[in-house]
Amino acid sequence: MKKVAIIDYGSGNLRSAAKAFERVAGKEVAVTVTDNPQELMTATHIVLPGVGAFADCMRGLKALPGMRAALEKQVRERRKPFLGVCVGMQMLFDRGYEHGMHEGLGWIAGEVVKIGVRQEARGASDLHSPLTPHASSLKIPHMGWNDLCLLTPDHKLLAGLRTGDHAYFVHSYHAQCEPGFILATTDYGGPITAIAGTGNITGTQFHPEKSQETGLKLIGNFLKLDA
Repeated sequence: MKKVAIIDYGSGNLRSAAKAFERVAGKEVAVTVTDNPQELMTATHIVLPGVGAFADCMRGLKALPGMRAALEKQVRERRKPFLGVCVGMQMLFDRGYEHGMHEGLGWIAGEVVKIGVRQEARGASDLHSPLTPHASSLKIPHMGWNDLCLLTPDHKLLAGLRTGDHAYFVHSYHAQCEPGFILATTDYGGPITAIAGTGNITGTQFHPEKSQETGLKLIGNFLKLDA
């Protein structure tokens, strides 16, 4: 029997996420919300939600004794299917620049910057670089329904999804990384990383649990992934 562990570190609408997984999984998959790193040992799939600021989420994750080490072992060594959601996806990258520079998990090479900030802005001195003329008119946070553009439609996580499918976003920062890590984008003053991944590690900037049919399809695909 498959078992999904949704990590509770004080961030994210955990009940909403759990209900979405339970709806898709039915009786064939056990879904648990947990702050116990031992639960990851018996889990077949691991989900890291995230709502709020990058630094606060990283701080909350680090505050759980043994959780960071358990994630490294179960996800990176044992290669269990992993899904980061919203800030949970952003935390997969090397660093984030929300309210200063903060280190992420470093599982995917890249960084998380404010929507509209020039792509070449890398150092702390560039955190308040002016927006491009087009981007300066954007409402931030980016909130609401946007179309997906699938870059790797043959990826197992995207089975049954199509370019033009809608997903629900709520975020002010977005991930910038090498194109090879980007599975799908959305457009908001330019391309925004909507889904990223490498190997067994995947993440969505949007909220699958709020994205109706699109989100439920993606969750179902995630549950079909094997280590």
